Amino acid sequence: MDNYIKLVKKAMNGNEKAFEKLVKNESEKLYKTAFLYVRNKEDALDVLQDTIYKAYVSLEQVKQPEYFMTWLTKILIRTAYDFLRKKRKVIFNDSFVNIQSTENSNDIEDKLDLWNAISKLNKDYQTVIILFYYHDLPIRCIGESLGMSENTVKTNLRRAKGDLKKLLGGMKNEQTAFQ
Repeated sequence: MDNYIKLVKKAMNGNEKAFEKLVKNESEKLYKTAFLYVRNKEDALDVLQDTIYKAYVSLEQVKQPEYFMTWLTKILIRTAYDFLRKKRKVIFNDSFVNIQSTENSNDIEDKLDLWNAISKLNKDYQTVIILFYYHDLPIRCIGESLGMSENTVKTNLRRAKGDLKKLLGGMKNEQTAFQ
């Protein structure tokens, strides 16, 4: 953890290599999050690129180095929502299924069903589900990054899981949906 904070501080002081290393370490997780929002490989890459640029030019706004990834994820989510507002239409791309051909078709269908259900949730529920399950952020960090109390985050998470369960037809094992 100390190395991580030192790396963030170097990046905040203008060290481009440190910033690049921070972004590379989390690029896969950031890409997956962008993909969850925009549902398209090229659009997710565009959102990721815009996010990295926005983060780089506003790096001095990081107040606590230990929350760098939370800060970066918040920028990513806002960028994805801006992109969706501009595009106004989210469509599953058949090429995604082809890219994921190494997985069996049931896994792909389950993931597509889950992602489709997540996209139908309201904005607050969608965000807490993604941050909690896909970024493994603790409730406290989610609350801080979204400007919500911990109880509000817990309530949104509970309601989101209930809505997902309804949308997915009451999965037998709720835990498998978030792996």
